[in-house]
Amino acid sequence: MNIDHTILTVLILVPLAGAVLLALLPDKGRLMQWGALAVTLITFICTLHLPARYDYSAVAGSFQFEQNHEWINSPAIRYHLGVDGLSMWLVVLTGFLAPLGVLVSWNTIGDRKKLFYTLFLLQQVAMIGIFVSLDLFLYYAFWELSLVPMTLLIATFGRSANRRRAAIKYFLYTFIPSAILLVGMLWVYARTGTFQLPELAQLAAAHNISSNNAALWLASLAFLVAFAVKVPVFPLHGWLTDAITEAPTAAVMVLVGKLGLYSILRFSFSIFPEQSRHIAPLMIALGAIGIVYGALIALVQKDLKQLAAYGALGHVSVVVLGIFTFTIAGIDGGIYATLNEGIGAGAFFILLGILYERYGTYDMRDYGGLAAKLPWMVTLFVITTLSVIGLPMLNGFVGEFLVLTGGMQSAVTHHTRWTVLATTGVILTASYMLWMIQRVFYGDLNENTADVPVPDVTAREHLALWPLIAVMLFMGIASPYWLRAIDTAGTYLAQEPQPIELPAAISTIVPQTSAAQEATK
Repeated sequence: MNIDHTILTVLILVPLAGAVLLALLPDKGRLMQWGALAVTLITFICTLHLPARYDYSAVAGSFQFEQNHEWINSPAIRYHLGVDGLSMWLVVLTGFLAPLGVLVSWNTIGDRKKLFYTLFLLQQVAMIGIFVSLDLFLYYAFWELSLVPMTLLIATFGRSANRRRAAIKYFLYTFIPSAILLVGMLWVYARTGTFQLPELAQLAAAHNISSNNAALWLASLAFLVAFAVKVPVFPLHGWLTDAITEAPTAAVMVLVGKLGLYSILRFSFSIFPEQSRHIAPLMIALGAIGIVYGALIALVQKDLKQLAAYGALGHVSVVVLGIFTFTIAGIDGGIYATLNEGIGAGAFFILLGILYERYGTYDMRDYGGLAAKLPWMVTLFVITTLSVIGLPMLNGFVGEFLVLTGGMQSAVTHHTRWTVLATTGVILTASYMLWMIQRVFYGDLNENTADVPVPDVTAREHLALWPLIAVMLFMGIASPYWLRAIDTAGTYLAQEPQPIELPAAISTIVPQTSAAQEATK
């Protein structure tokens, strides 16, 4: 046995041990910050073992670095971990963002530091566990664990008196669908006798999970709704703006998109492939609407955090549109855009946090003319903005281009119309982001901030931001390096299953693809 057989367990145990250690140490000076930084850096270094030892020629649909051990006999629950082209880079991204989150929280978290950094490390444990779990029950344990640290981070370290309301709203929005998800998982286990994802995917491909199509549809909706709320998919985004507005910067960097989008690709597409394809026209429509809706609402915002929240809704909607095209280009682009969201949105939220730390406000009406006073900050803001709007040579362009290409190639009903609508989101995104830059950094100095003596970006903040800038450029000009693993997952997930006939009760509300319609006839 070598490190390949234990690396995924190590990635879970290192931040878990770090959280326990910080909880036991006294909260003195900067001990919590240095301890959390050391733990997150060790975790990130360990994640780099995955791409270094990954077999890029492996068969599509196979998993690597697997661990599969018996855990509980009845019900049959196993400690089953593994990664593939879908999850590997998400694990690395989680490890990469964590030390940056510690750096940007260095001075902003002054009280209850032990609680903050312990919860932050537990959140990292939950996210890595979600990405590497191949047993449904094990996955659900990490899924539920992820709710607790984030809820407490929002409730305890939110910026206003509204933080507890935002935390309760986030918890209820995500916990109630999770209970429905558990029911769906238990039904799947009752029908198949297994929680193992590879086995369930094989049964699904052979149409052997259940002969009851109506029950299959209900179970698939239980999975999809729980994941869609977590994304969030329009119009299930009611928790998003409050949570992003209140959450501290380190927490908000990991709040949106990744867990829900990954779960749709990993579990909904693998266990319910036919149902996922039949509901694809609806999801593509919601994705396109979410792109335009998020951009239009962002255009009229005065609060920078609100603008970022609706912008995030638009960007995750791009991923939703891409993955439900069920084309290789669309799914590859969706996975790539999920990584881009973590990088671009992470940098944007860090910059907003730095600006708030300087001036104590997110209201754009209090800013203006800061470019002359803060040249480094405006430079970093502009680069991040260009990445978010998808400028060629930066990472955002690759994902958007592949998603829109996949949208045009898709066989899903009315795909062209929705893709054309989604394309307008590129223009709208550029509009609200560039307008934000103009209002905050150019024009005349605002009297509310003109006389406030503040430093430009500090060395610690440079250390947190320039790695993200470097990755934006690297992902923009060297996308094949990332896509060679992602493409194996995209190719596997885009495979067309045998069409099935929809239940009568559902066929009236869920449109079929043209191929499915012909098969039904």
